[in-house]
Amino acid sequence: MKTKKIPLRRCVGCNESKPKKELVRIVKSKEGEIAVDLTGKANGRGAYICRDSECLKKAMKSKRVERALETQIPDEVYDRLLEEIESEK
Repeated sequence: MKTKKIPLRRCVGCNESKPKKELVRIVKSKEGEIAVDLTGKANGRGAYICRDSECLKKAMKSKRVERALETQIPDEVYDRLLEEIESEK
C-alpha cells in the first residue's frame, strides 16, 4: 500500500519547511482582504507561519508576510495571529 504524501510549506518567519498542518495560514482574497485562515482552504494567495511567537516577530520585523502577500498588512491581522499562536500553547 502507498504511503500518503504529507504536504510541506515554508514558514515566512524562519524559512523552514514544515508539514502544512503545523503552520498557520494568512490569506489575501481576490478583493484584497487579509485574514487568518485556520482551515487552510480559503481561496486566495497564502503565506504560512509557524505557531511560534518568535517566528511571527521575526516575520513582522523584516516584513516577510507583506512581501509574500504583495500588500500592506494591518496591525489587526498581526494581533489576531499572535492571539491564535498564544492560545495554542
